[in-house]
Amino acid sequence: MFKPFSIYVGLRYTAAKRSNHFISFISLVSMLGLMLGVAALIVVLSVMNGFDRELKDRILGMVPHATISDYGQPLTSWQEISQQVVQKPGIVGAAPYIQAQGMLTNRGVVRGVLINGIDPELESKISILDEHIKAGSLEALEPKSYGIVLGSLLARSMGVSLGDKITLVLPEASISVAGVIPRLKRFNVVGLFEVGAELDANLAYIHIADAARIKRMTDGVDGLRLQFENLFEAPYRIRQIIEDLGQYYRASDWTRTHGNLFQAIQLEKKMIGLLLFLIVFVAAFNIVSTLVMVVTDKKADIAILRTLGATPGRIMRIFMVQGTVIGVLGTLLGTALGTVLALTISDLIAWVEQTFSIQFLNADVYFISYLPSELNLSDVAVIVITALSISFLATLYPAYRASRTQPAEALRYE
Repeated sequence: MFKPFSIYVGLRYTAAKRSNHFISFISLVSMLGLMLGVAALIVVLSVMNGFDRELKDRILGMVPHATISDYGQPLTSWQEISQQVVQKPGIVGAAPYIQAQGMLTNRGVVRGVLINGIDPELESKISILDEHIKAGSLEALEPKSYGIVLGSLLARSMGVSLGDKITLVLPEASISVAGVIPRLKRFNVVGLFEVGAELDANLAYIHIADAARIKRMTDGVDGLRLQFENLFEAPYRIRQIIEDLGQYYRASDWTRTHGNLFQAIQLEKKMIGLLLFLIVFVAAFNIVSTLVMVVTDKKADIAILRTLGATPGRIMRIFMVQGTVIGVLGTLLGTALGTVLALTISDLIAWVEQTFSIQFLNADVYFISYLPSELNLSDVAVIVITALSISFLATLYPAYRASRTQPAEALRYE
């Protein structure tokens, strides 16, 4: 069977047991370093992709992509605006809202909360709330029933469950014969939602008609929430929509409320990726040191090959093959290990949390309460190509030194 001379000798050098065990150890360390670097890079980038996905699917699935409101007064013509907006391309849906900030209290426990007054029939068009109802239902929110849907963390911290009563305290005072008293309203818990994010701890929903009553709004709503097919188009599309409406409305989009978080994740992904690539570079430089020592150890062999007619180019290719084999094995093993870990790390971390009763991500601190992961094949391809390229480039200098070996000088002391 025909085998190219350089490849045959290079593979023999790689597989042969060396008398110098230190060189063998350094070769193993180089391969393991490259393997761990590639695996770490795949896992970390997959986790960052998971955070990016959860931000877009969960957090931005609960908050509006854009809103339209009036300046200093309720939006009274929201029905007409909604009819015009939903006809535009790229708009998934529109729904009115009324917001209020207050405090929920139950048995001496008080929590600040953002109250969203919604229309349950339209909510599914502009958010994923109905997909994450843990108990009860959105349909239980009916006008004048004063029902409320709480986030699971908020309900747990206040010690309430489905069917319990809870009191909303608004940051306004009413004057009566007894003096100045805060405005209170009793609500019935008719639903619990859980998206696994910080929204579970500070968000609640009531019917838009009940929200209008507690805010004493006789006409109109606070604004209109919009959902786009592509959320990244929201910042400039909403301004086009405002211009097309022909009146001066206030526009806002998700980049003003959660844009910094999204940009932080993107920046962290780039910086962590860059730092982890340095691990791959270090492993590649280990290949350089390995081959330099191999070249020094094999000077006599190189001299004999040269006297038998091997050209400097063939000698150079022999050691390039040897270094490339180390790089290919390390990269392939690292890719396999990293892929397996990236696909299982969410379940693995969940098992560790359950087994040892610890929590790595607390929803009160982080915007999600679990470790997400999303394996992106394009990231894997870039990592593999980069690692192989670096490994190949690392072989050039030692292989060039081997090709410059002079037979007479190498055999002088043999």
